[in-house]
Formats: sequence, structure tokens, C-alpha cells
Amino acid sequence: MRRMVLTLAVLLLGAMAASAKDVVMQGTIVSENSVPCGSEAKGKKQTVEIMCQEYVIRTATTEYHVRQEKEEHKALLPVNAPVELTLSKDKMKFKVNGKGYEMLVVSESAAPMPAAPQQ
Repeated sequence: MRRMVLTLAVLLLGAMAASAKDVVMQGTIVSENSVPCGSEAKGKKQTVEIMCQEYVIRTATTEYHVRQEKEEHKALLPVNAPVELTLSKDKMKFKVNGKGYEMLVVSESAAPMPAAPQQ
């Protein structure tokens, strides 16, 4: 009896851990802003500020601010586009229009509550 309960508990915990690994969530790209993300030396005393795109992706409960991790990924993503996303530590992988992207999560906050209908 103990062995059966122990085996069942191990299977249940294993299934829970496997299902929590890559949970696919649905979201929407709400906005895009250009933000400073570093500087580059140009000559002896000149520095030029480097700009990155920062996107706000909203799910049902959370808003994520994400930035491109690498400079070579500079494609602009459409605003109000639906996305399928997964989170892994501080990185977000998502698909927009069938193309995959990986970005760095800069911050997250609770999504704003929808406005109550006025009577």
C-alpha cells in the first residue's frame, strides 16, 4: 500500500513539474518605444547613445517590458499583434505572424484592470 501511494505521488509530482516547464501563454503587443540601451565610442572623446526597441506585451494578468537581446535582431514588430509566448527565467520566447523571437524581460507588472462600464 505504501509503495503504491509513493509511486502515485512521484508520478503526480513529475507530471506537475513537466507541465509547468513551458507554459504557452497568449498575449498582445501593446506598444513599442525606442529607449537608450548603451553607448558606443566614436573617436577619442565622442560617444553615441545606442537605441533599442522596447515592447510592452500584455497577457491576461501581466504586462511584460521586453528588449532585444542582440543588436542584429532589429526587425520592428507590429503593434496590436497577437503573440504566443513562453517564459524562461529572464527571457521570453514568442511568435508573431509565424516568426519566432527571443527577447530579454526588463520588467513586469500587473496588467491594468479593464474599465467598468458606466451607467
